[in-house]
Amino acid sequence: MFVFVTLCGEKRDFMQTSTSWRSFRMAAWLGWVIESNWTDPFLFAVYSIVKPISGAAILVIMYGIISQGNYESALFPYIYLGNAFYIYVGAVMTGVSWAVVDDREHYKTLKYMYIAPIYIPLYLLGRGVARFITGSIAVFITIAAGILFLNVKINFAEVDWLLFFVTLIVGVVMLALLGLLLAGITLTVARHEGFIGEATAGALYIFSGAIFPLDVLPEWLRPVGYFMPTTYWLELLRRSLVGNVAQAFPTLANFSNMEILGVLLALSVFFGTVSIYVFRWCDARARELGLIDRTTNY
Repeated sequence: MFVFVTLCGEKRDFMQTSTSWRSFRMAAWLGWVIESNWTDPFLFAVYSIVKPISGAAILVIMYGIISQGNYESALFPYIYLGNAFYIYVGAVMTGVSWAVVDDREHYKTLKYMYIAPIYIPLYLLGRGVARFITGSIAVFITIAAGILFLNVKINFAEVDWLLFFVTLIVGVVMLALLGLLLAGITLTVARHEGFIGEATAGALYIFSGAIFPLDVLPEWLRPVGYFMPTTYWLELLRRSLVGNVAQAFPTLANFSNMEILGVLLALSVFFGTVSIYVFRWCDARARELGLIDRTTNY
């Protein structure tokens, strides 16, 4: 009898794992189809190249006007790399939350996803995989353009690759979980839900030191930036690539790489835990109020 119960439990765990993996894999494939299938492959490739370069060009022109063309300053690679890696925030975090808007408002399939044998949180996270891939392409193109044409100096022999990849992975997981939090809020909002992710990404752009050190902010606003995990994530990515250039700025200059990584991990765990609980509450609330299949046509 004990063996039978044990085998049944193991079978149930295997089926749950299989369902979770299927949910994630199916969502990742669906997200890629949506992201890449809106036009022919050639135009998609052109769009993938032109969009990040255009975004970087705007920043470069603005910096050139303000600094009177002083691209040799250490500030230029600081803001250029911060802006480049910030692409992940809009891609991953907003991509996960936008899946709710896409499926509920545009394709009207969200209600069918809820009655299908899939795990909704992993489905939403899977939808963010396609955005992560397109975001990675955009980040690579932006940094490559900076190195080739804008004198952004990165000595690849001195890059701390272990720190870079550890930081990148931690940050992407953190952004995906923040996207899950925004997805939960989106489930319960009637109008303007499409702007939730964009508004949050815009706020993080200001308070995370993406294009300027936090010391530029008024003193009473700086604690907001210090509480954001993206602040430490961007700082570590810069340090791993350009080392002392990034450490020359006062915001986190007194912290070692390991100290910043520890803060990043702690804040990521905190915000990740909050995100999971908020999504569960919002999900239950949306089910209770019948909001899953609500469309606003707005």
